[in-house]
Amino acid sequence: MSLRTLLSSSALIAMLGLGYGMWALISPGEERRRELVKNLPESNPLRMDETRKRNALVMQALKDAAETDENIASRMGRHR
Repeated sequence: MSLRTLLSSSALIAMLGLGYGMWALISPGEERRRELVKNLPESNPLRMDETRKRNALVMQALKDAAETDENIASRMGRHR
């Protein structure tokens, strides 16, 4: 093995180690991760129900738009 190959391999391993170390420093700990999951909108039943209703309305609008040849976007712009 040449000196150049040895130095290149060592530099690559050092960069990988540095990247892993930085990732370990910035990633949240287990306690912080639990707190984040607890505060997600999906954990609140009321907000989850609102999200389901909003998604249903959006899907219905997309379905209506797909079933027509009219340009719905231009129609929406005139009513502002």
